[in-house]
Amino acid sequence: MIRWPHRVTLMASDAGAGTAGSGGPGRPGGPGPARRAPSPPGLPSAARCLVMGVVNVTPDSFSDGGSWFGPDAAIARGLELAAQGADIVDVGGESTRPGAQRVPADEELRRVEPVIRALAAAGVPVSVDTMRAEVAEPALEAGARLVNDVSGGLADPQMPQLVAEAGVPYVVMHWRGHSHQMQDRAVYGDVVGEVCEELRRRVDAVVAVGVDPALIILDPGLGFAKLAEHNWALLTHLGQIASLGGGPVFPVLIGASRKRFLGRLLAAPDGSPRPFAGCDDATVAVTALAAAAGAWCARVHEVPANADAVRVGEAWREAAGQAGATAGAGAAAGAGAGAGPVAGAPAGSAGTAGRAGGAGRAGPAGEGG
Repeated sequence: MIRWPHRVTLMASDAGAGTAGSGGPGRPGGPGPARRAPSPPGLPSAARCLVMGVVNVTPDSFSDGGSWFGPDAAIARGLELAAQGADIVDVGGESTRPGAQRVPADEELRRVEPVIRALAAAGVPVSVDTMRAEVAEPALEAGARLVNDVSGGLADPQMPQLVAEAGVPYVVMHWRGHSHQMQDRAVYGDVVGEVCEELRRRVDAVVAVGVDPALIILDPGLGFAKLAEHNWALLTHLGQIASLGGGPVFPVLIGASRKRFLGRLLAAPDGSPRPFAGCDDATVAVTALAAAAGAWCARVHEVPANADAVRVGEAWREAAGQAGATAGAGAAAGAGAGAGPVAGAPAGSAGTAGRAGGAGRAGPAGEGG
């Protein structure tokens, strides 16, 4: 059971805790979009879903391995992503694709440290994508503002302690094992409930060693010990994930970009999956939907179209919120109208509750006045 500090409860309230039926996290049936938690201190903030651009300083990452392997190429790519609209640039030096083997920690650090240092010096908000405390610590010293740990602290027990002492935002992802074994563990009875429960346990564990809950970001781990149907179920329950089924709302990071479930969805007639780079348009669609559903940030390989998508998603959220408010007002007015016939009208002439028009103008059921 998470022992929430009082100020985290206040933070969730300040973010707009809804009344019953308001459509907040854990209550996906209500009108209006799910709430989005604010950015943790030290990270960019905007009235929309953020965009995190990916720089894989690796020879073997699943979609772009080798493209930015040298430090000069990786630095140039990070600056390009920032110029294109990335709010955060995520730098990683170890592939986590299915079946990938681990690299030594010193090699991982050799890859990422000069890139992080140069980007941070240029004013770019940088996150380090690593499971190792011995890589995260010098990365933070080089200027990284966020630790993105795909293992949620399971791969290296020292990581939560380091994050707690550094006082930096921390991505806790749902994870069931390293790349060479994770797909064997993609077995769920209720994927949303189980992911929420396993993430809750990880949050409990990292908070117990001193990580401030106000600095925690959740990631459902799309593609990590997940089959396609698991990924879609998680994407359609972001409000439930944000609140871990019913509690304070955490920011949620979504990493769907170019993943295999999109390539298989878009498979050729012969069944061959679409190449990774051919899934960018589908990624944009998922980004817009996730942003509209309340995701805090989308992690993507190509920024420009996704930067447009989060703005579309925010416009959708605003329109949905206004529609929900209008529907709620209409329901209240209709309930009042349904208490008795409209003055001067025959009994039974009032329209359906919630759909009635102005006094004396209510139409037949199903027609607004």
